[in-house]
Amino acid sequence: MSTSSTPDLVAYDDAVARFDPVVGLEVHVELNTATKMFSPAPTEFGAEPNTQVDPTSLGLPGSMPVLNAKAVESAIRMGLALNCSIAAECRFARKNYFYPDMPKNFQTSQYDEPIAFDGWLDVDVPANEAGEPAFTHRVQIERAHMEEDTGKSSHVGGATGRIHGAEYSLVDYNRAGIPLIEIVTRPITGAGARVGEVARAYVATLRDLLKGLDVSDVKMEQGSMRCDVNLSLRDTPESRLGTRTETKNVNSLRSVERAVRYEVSRQAAVLLDGGSVLQETRHWHEDTGLTTSGRIKSDADDYRYFPEPDLVPVAPDPAWVEELRAALPEPPAARRRRLQGEWGLTDLDMRDLLNAGALDLVEATVLLGAPPAAARKWWTGELGRAANTRGTSLEELPVTPAHVAQLQALVDGGKLNDKLARQVLEHVLDGEGDPQQVVDARGLAVVSDDGALLAAVDEALAANPDVAGKIRDGKVAAAGAIVGAVMKATRGSADAARVRELVLQRVAPGA
Repeated sequence: MSTSSTPDLVAYDDAVARFDPVVGLEVHVELNTATKMFSPAPTEFGAEPNTQVDPTSLGLPGSMPVLNAKAVESAIRMGLALNCSIAAECRFARKNYFYPDMPKNFQTSQYDEPIAFDGWLDVDVPANEAGEPAFTHRVQIERAHMEEDTGKSSHVGGATGRIHGAEYSLVDYNRAGIPLIEIVTRPITGAGARVGEVARAYVATLRDLLKGLDVSDVKMEQGSMRCDVNLSLRDTPESRLGTRTETKNVNSLRSVERAVRYEVSRQAAVLLDGGSVLQETRHWHEDTGLTTSGRIKSDADDYRYFPEPDLVPVAPDPAWVEELRAALPEPPAARRRRLQGEWGLTDLDMRDLLNAGALDLVEATVLLGAPPAAARKWWTGELGRAANTRGTSLEELPVTPAHVAQLQALVDGGKLNDKLARQVLEHVLDGEGDPQQVVDARGLAVVSDDGALLAAVDEALAANPDVAGKIRDGKVAAAGAIVGAVMKATRGSADAARVRELVLQRVAPGA
């Protein structure tokens, strides 16, 4: 029996106890070049529809492609970072298919001659909620090849946002021709029940790696990094691979794991019901956590690949490749281990930093002179709360590592206490300038002049004679009430420690 319908799902634990899951991941990464892969058209995200185009990206007759050199450099750097071999010579091909978002009716891609191949990436999978331990899984990379992105279709009037049932469709060609690298893994085996965790960790590790290379902004929510999840089941690890499905355009780390788990349960139900899994593409539904059938999956022969006649082969100079290799940044995992040791962080501390998206910001702040503990406190504390309140990320706040380092320097120099520093930070967030400018404009510096402080102390003592009597009787703790009154009178700008000293000098116990 053959079916593409979805019967009742098999519980995930039961499915992985009965079958061996195998996943393969295809990650598409838009490069952050200023122009497109084969033309000088701009690549600004969010521009008005069909304004980032030119004759080549629109496939107009007579237009000729010219390869983007920066895209080639980025592709090589990515391949090297993934421990790939770099091709001595490779070429582009035409991948032929009709779809409205492909104005040429073919995609210029690489087929049997990718620029990078045979690599690997070690993935650290954290301990999970079930108490299963952390482990490292090596993911084999089959290839990383260059191609151009497609345009974007919007289907209007239907209930699902897809073409079926829509009243009409709109096409935006701004994305057509943007440089794209597709990174394809070999089948990921041996993960068993934790296959979804491995898939998620791989995409997270890859995202961190590419961000460190500064080749892409890797914003999955904006589509600059997209993942296709290929999943199949087999009876045992020794059995031949099962028929796979490809869940397209999964756009968050959480959804990668959810899509894997759903397909494991769905395919297990099909197989245990006596059916056969169809080789097809499937759509991921973020709101429901389900996949639904898209179209029968095509094989390579269906695309009628043939060499692109308008582009010469790419033959990177080996000396240049070695220069790029030597200039690669420190791998993210090694960098995290180094910083964790240098800053004296626990595993939990580092996890919290990563989850907050604060690691780069804290490191930049430390490099500008702030102590690691203080930098971490500001970014994960006050600024983390500000980002949550504003519904934005830490990086998008109008505060820089230089601001935070300057703020902490004012605290360390005794010019601000914590309360005043928080006030200063609020005004920096409101766009009033850097911390020193805010301090100068609003007079928020700590009052440390003994004359002014003595006047405030005397006024507080006069207003609280009973407290002054307790201090004279030896109840030194009562001095806290006078300190509090002075801090209130000075709106928190007094040096509390100096105020306490002056109180005890004015009203010495036993005097």
